[in-house]
Amino acid sequence: MRVVAEVLVGLVALIHVYILVLEMFLWKGPRGQKAFGLTPEFAEQTATLAANQGLYNGFLAAALVWGLLGGGFQFQVYGLICVIVAGVYGALTASRRILFVQVVPGVLALAAVLVAP
Repeated sequence: MRVVAEVLVGLVALIHVYILVLEMFLWKGPRGQKAFGLTPEFAEQTATLAANQGLYNGFLAAALVWGLLGGGFQFQVYGLICVIVAGVYGALTASRRILFVQVVPGVLALAAVLVAP
């Protein structure tokens, strides 16, 4: 079960690295606009805010990676709880799709981490 937990934590970390890339580097391009349903004008106006969001997603990924590389159980639990809370907030304020992209993987990973020996 430990291997399953670590794979799920790694998957959640990769999701957040991908979100970082979308928000920090691809926001104004076609991929970022499509992913977030943006017009070119809105993407241009909000690029700095999106980069800030991307940086925070990078911090979430970093906590999870640190947990996998030696920080242990506490970093994994902390990172996953942060992912879940941020995802619930995003689902309530931005898009329900965030529940499936961020919250569900985070909950599954957290459950696996909590039951893994």
